[in-house]
Amino acid sequence: MLLAFCFSVNLEAQELKSLSGANSPQDDQNPVWVGDNVLLFSRAFHPNNLGGITDPGDIWMTKKNDSGVWEEAIHRADLSTDGYDFALGLEDVLTLLVYHKGSGRNGMYQYSKFGKDWNFLRQVNFSGLENIQGQILGRVANGGKLIFLSGKGPESYGNEDLYISQKTGIIDWSEPVNLGSAINTKGQEMSPYYNPSTQLLYFSSNMHEGAEGKDIFIAKKTGEAWKDWSKPVKWEQISSRGSEVSVTFINENEIVWSSTMNSDGFADLMTFETIVPLEVPTNFSPPPPAILPPKKNIVDAMQIDSNKSINPIYPNTAIGKAEIQLSQLENQTSNEVKEVLEPILTWLVIDTKNKKQLDFELEFYKGSEAINFPKDDSLLVSNLKALGVNEIKVSSEGFFPKDLNISELKTGDKNVVLLTKLEPGSILLLENVNFKRGTSELEGLETEKSLTELANFLVNNPNVKIRINGHTDNVGDPGLNKGLSIERAGSVRDFLVSKGVEFENLRISGWGGSRPIASNATEVGRSKNRRVELEVIQ
Repeated sequence: MLLAFCFSVNLEAQELKSLSGANSPQDDQNPVWVGDNVLLFSRAFHPNNLGGITDPGDIWMTKKNDSGVWEEAIHRADLSTDGYDFALGLEDVLTLLVYHKGSGRNGMYQYSKFGKDWNFLRQVNFSGLENIQGQILGRVANGGKLIFLSGKGPESYGNEDLYISQKTGIIDWSEPVNLGSAINTKGQEMSPYYNPSTQLLYFSSNMHEGAEGKDIFIAKKTGEAWKDWSKPVKWEQISSRGSEVSVTFINENEIVWSSTMNSDGFADLMTFETIVPLEVPTNFSPPPPAILPPKKNIVDAMQIDSNKSINPIYPNTAIGKAEIQLSQLENQTSNEVKEVLEPILTWLVIDTKNKKQLDFELEFYKGSEAINFPKDDSLLVSNLKALGVNEIKVSSEGFFPKDLNISELKTGDKNVVLLTKLEPGSILLLENVNFKRGTSELEGLETEKSLTELANFLVNNPNVKIRINGHTDNVGDPGLNKGLSIERAGSVRDFLVSKGVEFENLRISGWGGSRPIASNATEVGRSKNRRVELEVIQ
């Protein structure tokens, strides 16, 4: 099902719509218009992405046909990697800039247009880009001489800030410069779009005056320097109770942007049902006096007195990040405490086989002891550490649970968790089960802990029957390898039985090196092939 929805804004009830064929149940963001009726955008966590369901963003394309209908989106593998990818726009009519992070490509790259295809050209020189972290988004300004970026840099005022880089050569760009305190706050400023002809900057913020979740704000350049901006004004025409990010102009009268309507949902690409006059603000006020960025990325938490403090307020529309309203910060005294603005942990739990999003529960552990995490506390890594939590169990009814060490958690992106369904034919890799080298003897506390949790799960599901499959690499005598693999499967079975699992519910097989899942030409591949798997048989 497409996450298509309509809602109304302003008294004129201008109807909005999602871009029909362009949207998906996954996260669709960062639309970039490149002419010829083509819109590029990034789609995260789609099974057809090069990195599969865990891929944080590949580039996809939709076209607007002669009837004004947005056609079904097409995956652009020629512009994507198995890491994070987004298009910034055109330097000129034949050159597209794309940002890659992962899979051996890290930075900004040029692609050259050849017919309907894009051919990889080269990496550009972008000094200082490696220092920009967080959720990086950006856009090439019309004319191809300026790049506006959002990310968290050494001189950020809080979380993501807006930066500018100028083209200095054919493949050379200047070091990003922070746009200053008129634009950037202690919250998040993201996804800038700048129009040189009007000198208007469009961007998303969760902390400028009037922000609900993230909204689009507009500021006007007022001087020669890139820190000279008016006070940003909220673009009421496209604001909702959700979060709006990433505006792109199709023409002077038509726009596309991304929006989400709930705290756990993914973004859709949005536009107006019919073309309406764009109500862009024309009166801009001077900004408040400039301030210097803090030495650390901190925000003021609210404190009434030494014995009572109030936690930062998070809007109901917060998407994945801790978002503090500006109006509440303005009302505080000069004796405020400092608190790190830390992203809230967010989750995407997926059925490994069917690639569907699952409802799930989280359990928190300090060693083997279950910890009651207060429901009124924000799900922050710092809060978990304060309680001594070092592991989180992710579970969904009818699926094998999965344990995550707190050190594995991502605070800037969704934590993607793949769960295996408890049905015949399903195969689960026992990731943390180890043996002493060349033997079938179980080794390590991690192995014991992992198998103990598996045993508890199987005891609670007494009707489930499984086969334990042992595998080796292809090094050595095939007969000995097969014998070792079945002995290791037997060791796992014996441990599970000792913890209360019915012997009759367990079968074992040894396959030696006959069923590799990776190349045996490298040590990394061979280590993947030395494994134990569970296969559900009933």
